[in-house]
Amino acid sequence: MTKAATDLVGMAAMDSVRAARLLKGVRDAALSGHRPPVDPRPVIEESWSRVLRRGVDPDRDVRARLLSLEELEERRRTSPLAEVLPELRRGLVSIADAAQHIMVVADTEGRILWREGAPAVLRMADSHGFELGADWRESMVGTNGVGTPLVARRPVQVFSAEHFVRTHHNWTCAGSPVTDPRDGRLIGVVDVSGPLDTMHPATLALVNSVTRLAEAELRTRHLSTLDRLRTTAVPLLAGIPGRAVVVDGNGWTAAVTGMAPTGRLALPKSFGPGRTWLPSLGSCQVDPLPGGWLLRPDDTDGTTAGASAVVVLDLSSPRHPTVSVSGEAGSWTHELTPRHAELLYLLAVAPAGRTASALAGELFGDAGRAVTVRAELSRVRRYLAGLLDGRPYRFREGTDVRVILPQDPADLLPQSLASTVVRARRGERG
Repeated sequence: MTKAATDLVGMAAMDSVRAARLLKGVRDAALSGHRPPVDPRPVIEESWSRVLRRGVDPDRDVRARLLSLEELEERRRTSPLAEVLPELRRGLVSIADAAQHIMVVADTEGRILWREGAPAVLRMADSHGFELGADWRESMVGTNGVGTPLVARRPVQVFSAEHFVRTHHNWTCAGSPVTDPRDGRLIGVVDVSGPLDTMHPATLALVNSVTRLAEAELRTRHLSTLDRLRTTAVPLLAGIPGRAVVVDGNGWTAAVTGMAPTGRLALPKSFGPGRTWLPSLGSCQVDPLPGGWLLRPDDTDGTTAGASAVVVLDLSSPRHPTVSVSGEAGSWTHELTPRHAELLYLLAVAPAGRTASALAGELFGDAGRAVTVRAELSRVRRYLAGLLDGRPYRFREGTDVRVILPQDPADLLPQSLASTVVRARRGERG
């Protein structure tokens, strides 16, 4: 048996019983410290390692308290996923029903907010605790198609004994995280699950495609909101001398005057009327508008933080990495996406810098994806203006870069598979 036997496409060629038996052997070997017959997939191996550290019992199904009906309705009401639930239903429910699966939508804490599908499969899901208001975080119930994509920040299919807890081995699931294009934040996960013998390797691609359509719907709604803000902004800016820009609550530009247009400005977490400092604009006056903000930069150009800037990359919270900049021009904190946190960590631990190809090799295992890296770093430079050099990419000389790591090294950037990060999680140097 080759290592490729653990690939879902390879397993699809087997009958479900044989594939489940193979994975059970892999799991049992991993738990006992013996060499497995084949290697688990990297995303599964990383998940098993995390849940072992969290003390999840591999043989006992532990469940948290269900949300009350009031709590469930409140989370549904405030979830951005409610906006795209019709899109998810159109793309998944009929197919899931025909395939004897169910569709499950959960929030960022792994709480199941909606689920639909074949009644017989819903009853089976109840026996697993896979019910409305249930907590399916990876740290609670082990490797699964809801909690693991939330940590890994990528689509994940979990088949049979790839589930960490033994009682879930007769189940298969495929989940994909959903990101809000308005601010880049994770807003939940969509999962399709069903009995073991209904597994198909194409299920993950289907779920991922539908979640991307849902994100596109959120993007379309956002553009409509920007258009409405623009109708207010254009006549207002016509009467303002000098530089000014109108942005929505997430920093997306609706209109500008006296300056080059930009797609988005990074706004600090605490933002409101009055005077503030932004890396891309310097000191500016902020005034509220319906649906956004009017920013009027000072005449002096304060687009860089200065050579004496202190940059603090705070990775102590696996779910909320931030970067803070302080210097003569002021101080500012920005919450990072997982990818940007990963990039900044790779640059912070390599003062001499890294080329785009080297970074692509770390992030994707493919040095040829340098264009993707350059695009991401161009977005990073929107809020770290003047602090990053290119060719190679590195923090500018004279910048004091500090990294705050999690108390447990194993919690460092849990979604990352970059070799430098993996070695650091294991406590290895270099």
